Amino acid sequence: MPVFTRLSQSSPPGGPEAGAATEPEAVQEAGASVSRLAHLRAWRTRHPRAARALRRTTTALASALVLGALLLPNTLPALAPGSFTRVPAEAVAGVVVALALPRRPRLAAAVLYGLGLTVLTAVNLLDMGFNEYLGRGFNAALDWDLLPDAQAYVADTLGAAVATAAAVGAVVLILLLAAVLVAATVRLAETLARHRARATRGALAAGTVWVTCSALGLTLFGGPIASERAAGALRAHAQRTVDSLRDEAAFARQAKADSFGATPPGQLLPDLRGKDVIFTFIESYGRSAIEDPVMAPGVGRTLDTSTEALAEAGFHARSGWLTSATFGGSSWLGHSTAMSGLWIDNQRRYRTVTAGEHLTLTKAFRKTGAWDTVGVMPGVQKGWPEEEWYGLDRLYDAFDLGYRGPKFSWSTMPDQYALEAFQRRVHGRKRDKPLMSFVILTSSHQPWAPIPRMVGWDELGDGSVFDAIQKAGNKASDVLTDTTRSREEYGKSIQYSVTSLTQWLERYGTDDTVLVFLGDHQPIARVSGDRASRDVPVSLVAKDPKVLAKIDGWNWTEGLKPAADAPVWRMDSFRDRFLKAYGSTPHPSKG
Repeated sequence: MPVFTRLSQSSPPGGPEAGAATEPEAVQEAGASVSRLAHLRAWRTRHPRAARALRRTTTALASALVLGALLLPNTLPALAPGSFTRVPAEAVAGVVVALALPRRPRLAAAVLYGLGLTVLTAVNLLDMGFNEYLGRGFNAALDWDLLPDAQAYVADTLGAAVATAAAVGAVVLILLLAAVLVAATVRLAETLARHRARATRGALAAGTVWVTCSALGLTLFGGPIASERAAGALRAHAQRTVDSLRDEAAFARQAKADSFGATPPGQLLPDLRGKDVIFTFIESYGRSAIEDPVMAPGVGRTLDTSTEALAEAGFHARSGWLTSATFGGSSWLGHSTAMSGLWIDNQRRYRTVTAGEHLTLTKAFRKTGAWDTVGVMPGVQKGWPEEEWYGLDRLYDAFDLGYRGPKFSWSTMPDQYALEAFQRRVHGRKRDKPLMSFVILTSSHQPWAPIPRMVGWDELGDGSVFDAIQKAGNKASDVLTDTTRSREEYGKSIQYSVTSLTQWLERYGTDDTVLVFLGDHQPIARVSGDRASRDVPVSLVAKDPKVLAKIDGWNWTEGLKPAADAPVWRMDSFRDRFLKAYGSTPHPSKG
């Protein structure tokens, strides 16, 4: 009876049968663990030298991983062996903490240290990517919204499967990195505790070296021996985040104040009444296209040839430079900066301004009541609520232009087709009012492969004529991995876009057509260069000499190619300069 009672009390809720089914499994698992541990100990006993070598190798690898994470730079050019010949203060501090703590707190601290190194490494890798493509570091307060856009770009460029694999791979990489770094820090913490006396002497020596090198400013391979790279990187990111949050509040107040916000409709743009005005952005059309030795010869010839052809058709141009609010990507920041007169250099500013009532240059035309306003945006493939903020009566997106041909990587259709569709559906139709058009051309969007070629304007049809051209073009994957080819193909894409636009103007422009076209930003840093400016070309083209006479005071260069010493303005100054040049009277609205 006592035996039965004990069995009943120890049985699981499912009864003795359930216990009988699980207890042997638990015993087997425990036995297997003990067996594996015993086997490992036996192997160490039989092979002491191999075991000692393995321990030392594992410890050395753990040390290398931790030191590598602490000294990892955040730019690709700095990723050189010399960057890792430093004494990191964070390593010395970590050793001191590990030696001072008892076992359980020490293990907890080691795990946290490993997770901290994971965050640091991930941030440095993001910095590398952002510096390589956008010419700036990663901003934790602003840039998470760009990651889905990056995935969409990879999907459009290299395919959905590659984009999914890249996203999954990134997550797996971070998890694997965390596991490896945590294992390394735990391993080092336990090793330090087992050799406390020697570790203490080593920490004291390393600390002395660090203080001495720091005090004397000693350097090696172009950098200080005494490093606090990790702490400095985390401080910089923290400060960047704080500054971004403060900036958001200040910008919201700035966006409410507008020098033309209260201008009556009759006092806006009186000197352009009766003109068809077209604002066109050419994707990634930057100063490098005109001045870089690789791209400049071809682009320069195209601009010179186009200037001559336009002159034969009766058009004349003036050109200058604008400094864009963005670099390498995020084109919408350049568009909104030029049109709003506000410096919109991040996504939070963009959301703030597009949620408000700040007057855009395009909306100023609609406010007069004297123009119909349309947007032509072949790159838009989903709902675009900013349409109202820009002041557009109608938007033509990728699905409204009747294109049935192939995509050219990210670009949904060639610029030549988009412009011809704009002519057929909008510009060429009879209207009661002149037209203000906002056109975004996309064929020069990276990765610049494959690139369309010009075809006869009468052969465009529904775009199927581009099938053979797209199939014969370069593969995006081949160009993306080759910097020299990327630069060459980028230059060709700019030549194609400029040719498409200027030939369209020759073919369909009238005495009342006024074209303003400009770049939204420079191409990625890998193409434009590490120290490239943020300048983009801007040109104003018209037949009516009175239109060009209004900007004589701007001192822009004659023709489509701005001179190297032509005026350089910030892009956010363009709206007010344009409004004033064409007779608008400022009436500020209060912030």
